[in-house]
Amino acid sequence: MSERNYLLYQLGFTSFFEEQLKENNDLGLDIARITSEHKERYTVKSEYGESEGEVIGNLRFAAESRADFPVVGDWVLVSSYDEGKVLIHKVLKRKNILRRQAVNRESEVQIIAANIDYAFIVESVNRDFSINRFERYITLCYDAGIEPILVLNKSDLINDQELIEIQNTIKQRIANVSLIISSCISNDGISEIEKFINPEKTYCFLGSSGVGKSTLINLISHKEILKTNVISELTQRGKHTTTHRELILLENGGVLIDNPGMREVGIADASKGLDQTFFIITELAHQCKYRDCTHHDEDGCAVIEALNKGELDADSYQNYLKMFKENQHYQSSEIEKKQKGKRLSKHIKQFKNRKDWH
Repeated sequence: MSERNYLLYQLGFTSFFEEQLKENNDLGLDIARITSEHKERYTVKSEYGESEGEVIGNLRFAAESRADFPVVGDWVLVSSYDEGKVLIHKVLKRKNILRRQAVNRESEVQIIAANIDYAFIVESVNRDFSINRFERYITLCYDAGIEPILVLNKSDLINDQELIEIQNTIKQRIANVSLIISSCISNDGISEIEKFINPEKTYCFLGSSGVGKSTLINLISHKEILKTNVISELTQRGKHTTTHRELILLENGGVLIDNPGMREVGIADASKGLDQTFFIITELAHQCKYRDCTHHDEDGCAVIEALNKGELDADSYQNYLKMFKENQHYQSSEIEKKQKGKRLSKHIKQFKNRKDWH
């Protein structure tokens, strides 16, 4: 393997992107990966090192939405124009995108990162712990085709019996997802996280502010890569210092993406993710009397029947209903937005025709 190929391999360059590079090799551009983004200013890493980047005018003007701009994890085609600076000409097709409903922006999606293989979903055992949030993150991951791994951090804050109870609760609600118990104080669970990390693969860390994501990344990398703050004695929460997404290359292989803490994990168009996260409800739904059953109060609903018999967790069911409603609302908003766009295009066309007639 050449030095160039090895460097790209370390950054997560696979045959999926190599084929696209071959298709665009007549452009004479270099391949690079977006490692950080801040207000449409980018840092990219390539075989030649790290550079500052900005998108060219054609890419900017042709963009139909924010999703057409580069995000952390993207592979892009670039050209050098100054020392340590590059122009971004094209974003290669993404293997997947991790996204959520944009905060306070109805029917808009925020892309969190792209081209991810695994997601470490971090929760701490203190008062901020929420199984519902675990299920939300899992849904986003499944919808994107990303394998989720649960990390229950700060296990040193509670006693063994309390920890066992939380573990059992998680296992009852969430099946078929790996669970790691960790502590940044005792280093418990760090080696288990490291076992999941392999060269060529890309990982992201998800969770609320102060759950210990940056500290975990520092421990995994065996050096102080990300800045962290001390834990507040009053709230038992650390202050998360990550203000933007950042891609980190580990010395032993593997690429990590750290994300700012997210208090809101809104569901956009994530039907596939919902079906996979709540697979028990999905299977029961096939037995419902009506195909369009909402599993709320319909006669002949197999989901309600299982709930009444105690065969379905009530809290998980309520969380499913809430996320299902968010998903439907987003889909309805998208349809309405497309219809408005079609009506506007029709009016413009009619106006042009009248103008031509006169």
